Amino acid sequence: MKRHQTLQNLSREHHTALTLALAARRAADSGDPRQVEASARKCGAVFASSLEPHFVVEETTLLPAMARAGEQALVARTLREHDALRALCGELAAGDAATLQRFAELLSAHVRFEERQLFAAAQAALEP
Repeated sequence: MKRHQTLQNLSREHHTALTLALAARRAADSGDPRQVEASARKCGAVFASSLEPHFVVEETTLLPAMARAGEQALVARTLREHDALRALCGELAAGDAATLQRFAELLSAHVRFEERQLFAAAQAALEP
């Protein structure tokens, strides 16, 4: 389904997140502490430069509109997952493979949730 123009940039940015999650998962599975540390650093950098700004846009524009449309459950889940991803990102500096794996899994699941549920509901609400 073609995304409504107001969702297109957010949807495109999900590709970066999925690519990051896949690389993090591979590093965590590698068993190589150097790969884990390098991936954790990259996740932190990409989070700061791309994911956090993406979250802020969603939290200041999309989620308030969704709340007004009566989608409180979707809004609450989105905010919980944003908070969990922020917390995990803060823990990545330790270079722990298990934390990197949790970050990768949640990021991937979160993107899929947004694309399949949140954005689908937003699409319906934004249609003329």
